[in-house]
Amino acid sequence: MKKLASLFTLLFLASTAFSGINIIPEPTSIVESIEEIVLQKNIELVFEGSKELGNQALGKNFKAYLTKAGFAIVTKNASSTKIKININPANEIAEEGYELIVNANGIACKVKSAKGAFYALQTIKQLFPMSYQENYKLNHCEISDEPRFGWRGLMLDCSRHFFSVDEVKAYIDLMSEYKFNVFHWHLTDDQGWRIEIKTLPKLTQVGAWRVPRNGTFGSDRTEPKPKEKASYGGFYNQTQIKDIVKYAAERNITIVPEIDIPGHSMAALAAYPELSTKKEPHFVSPGHKFAEWFGDGKFKMNTENTLDPTNEAVYEFIDKVFSEVALLFPGQYIHMGGDECYKGYWEESAAVQAFMKKKKIKDVHALQSYFVGRVQKIINSKGKQMIGWDEISEGGLTKGATVMSWRGMEGGIEAAKKGHKVVMSPTTYAYLDYMQGDKSVENYIYSSLSLQKSYEFDPLPEEVDESLILGGQANLWTEAIPTMQFAFYMTYPRAFAISECLWSAKEGKDWNKFMEKTQVHFNRFNARNLNVCTAVYEPVIRVYKEENKIMCELSNPVSGVEVYYSINNTYPVKFANAYQAAFELPAGKYKLRTQSFINGKAVGRELIIDREELINRIQ
Repeated sequence: MKKLASLFTLLFLASTAFSGINIIPEPTSIVESIEEIVLQKNIELVFEGSKELGNQALGKNFKAYLTKAGFAIVTKNASSTKIKININPANEIAEEGYELIVNANGIACKVKSAKGAFYALQTIKQLFPMSYQENYKLNHCEISDEPRFGWRGLMLDCSRHFFSVDEVKAYIDLMSEYKFNVFHWHLTDDQGWRIEIKTLPKLTQVGAWRVPRNGTFGSDRTEPKPKEKASYGGFYNQTQIKDIVKYAAERNITIVPEIDIPGHSMAALAAYPELSTKKEPHFVSPGHKFAEWFGDGKFKMNTENTLDPTNEAVYEFIDKVFSEVALLFPGQYIHMGGDECYKGYWEESAAVQAFMKKKKIKDVHALQSYFVGRVQKIINSKGKQMIGWDEISEGGLTKGATVMSWRGMEGGIEAAKKGHKVVMSPTTYAYLDYMQGDKSVENYIYSSLSLQKSYEFDPLPEEVDESLILGGQANLWTEAIPTMQFAFYMTYPRAFAISECLWSAKEGKDWNKFMEKTQVHFNRFNARNLNVCTAVYEPVIRVYKEENKIMCELSNPVSGVEVYYSINNTYPVKFANAYQAAFELPAGKYKLRTQSFINGKAVGRELIIDREELINRIQ
């Protein structure tokens, strides 16, 4: 983006938690002055260029924000702060970019499109206080900005737990504020079918409901009992889906729907068991232990959840589903899933083996490739492009398919080298269901993902054609996430990090600066009564042996955090030891207690861990 010409003498200021400029994701360029303007309660919105596009960018969203925050929208008022939007397709600015100036005349935005104007307004919202404050000052500044990648996604799994229309809209609202532009909507899985398909009514009559269960997925939950009523679940009818699609579009978000096939299809098979290889009665999984996991991605299904790729009725079913899906979602892509497809039932089926022999399909991986190819033709016939998880590459992939790489970056790299477009979504950086703090205070999941690790995400490997890397995405699987407020907790602040990795220039990223901004946004979340995880303040605990001693190390990546600890069963921990260096864990029955502080104020949670558990963590 062409840099703004300086309109006044500027003194560059480092962005700190006390600065008025704490924008996430970090803009391409910020130059800030010590000069200030007082933000008025009256806001005057002025358009230059296309008023129609300007109103499209403003929509109800920005005006509703101003009203809720206590501002008044006025016209030609002398005592007002003017927000001037120059929106002109001829402006030499990136499609989603903007140039913004705050000076004595107010706030001026220069953009090329309604998208750029929308993002400029999101930046303005972050410059403003959460609610109108008399004598609130804005620093004079010049901001120029544009996104690094075109695909900036978040995925929400609504199969494992169903979220209402209003809850989905709330998730979309928040992601739009941080300049995400793709909402990947995981609508079908073993635990529920969530989208109305009018030509296949049993998908929601049967597949949208499961028996109620509590406890952890895969261990504590039992299969349905005979004649037990399936009463937990729900689905989105087509009117509701159209409403959500429109709502997202007004916030510059495209929805990519996912229909997960051929695996993860237990809910579909509960409705239409004839589409499986065994053709036996099925049920929607309440989260029961339906698989044995052996590590390295290897597993065995105890309950069939896979479509029969040799049955023509399956493709007729898929055609009906995607015919209706394509009409509901105007975006370019439909996601077909394709992940974790267990092929054991295919190998055991005499009919499937006979089909493979007749068609000269050498193995079940090639059979999956045959299935994916046929699905791609169906999706393309609806005027859409197919995208799927990286397993769709197994056995070969036809031209035009796009790969979403989740098992690390390798699948995406391989696909890009073969000429396929790729969205990077690796577990190593972007799986938001993973623990983000110590397992003593988090729902135990088999893996962890810290905020700092998420901030290291770079979707663009050096060895591939960068034009094939569309961008990246973070995913929220909801086995352990039954409410929207908890979904916010698991998503943020790691989505702050992902947004900066996808929007901001690589060379402009700075962890310490990011954390200063994040602390400001913690306050903004708190002011809105939104759940957010502050685990980044808590120490990372490492236990190791040094000669004959068992040592404990406490580390924290946030500047200014002091950690206090005790190992003598005393509390509160603020009266204990300030951590300086690794310490010995002597024999005895006691708990390690830790608490983090910034400027004498407790931040994050207190950790309380038995010595026995610490010993189990020895590395």
